[in-house]
Amino acid sequence: MGRSSGMDVLALELGPLKPRAVDLLIGSVLFAAVFWTFAGVLLPRLTRTLAERERLTAGRAREADATLAEAVRAREARADILADARHEAALTRQRAMEEGTEAIRAAREAGLRERDEAVAAGTARVAAERAAARAELERDTRHLAARLAERIVGEPLGAATDR
Repeated sequence: MGRSSGMDVLALELGPLKPRAVDLLIGSVLFAAVFWTFAGVLLPRLTRTLAERERLTAGRAREADATLAEAVRAREARADILADARHEAALTRQRAMEEGTEAIRAAREAGLRERDEAVAAGTARVAAERAAARAELERDTRHLAARLAERIVGEPLGAATDR
C-alpha cells in the first residue's frame, strides 16, 4: 500500500456512508467556526468563571483555616483556664482540708481541756462530798455507838459520849 491522500478516501466504496466533498468542506468550516467560538468566547468565560470560583474557594479555605486556627487558640486558652481553675480548686480543697484538720485538732484540745476540767471539778466535788459524808458518818457513828453502848449498859453514859 502506498501513501493515500484525503481524496483517496472519497474514492473508496463506503456505500451509504460515503461523504461528499461539499459535505466535508461545510462540516470542516462549521467545525472550525464552532471550535473558534468555543475557544475564543466560551473557553475564556469558562476559564474566568473557574478562576473566580477557585479564588472564592481558596478565600473561603483561607477563612476556614483562620477560623480553625482561632478555634484551636480558643480551645487552648479554655484548656489553660480550666487547668488553672482545677489547680485553684485543688489548692482550695487543700486549704479547706488543712483548716478542717486544724479545727478538729482545736476542738479536740478544747474537748480534752473541758473534760480534764470537768474531771478535776468532779474529783474535787467527790472528795469534798466524801469528806463531808465521812465527817457526818463519823458523827453519826459516834452517836450510834453511844446509843448502842447505852443500850448495852442499860443506862445513859452522859457527857463522855457526846464528844
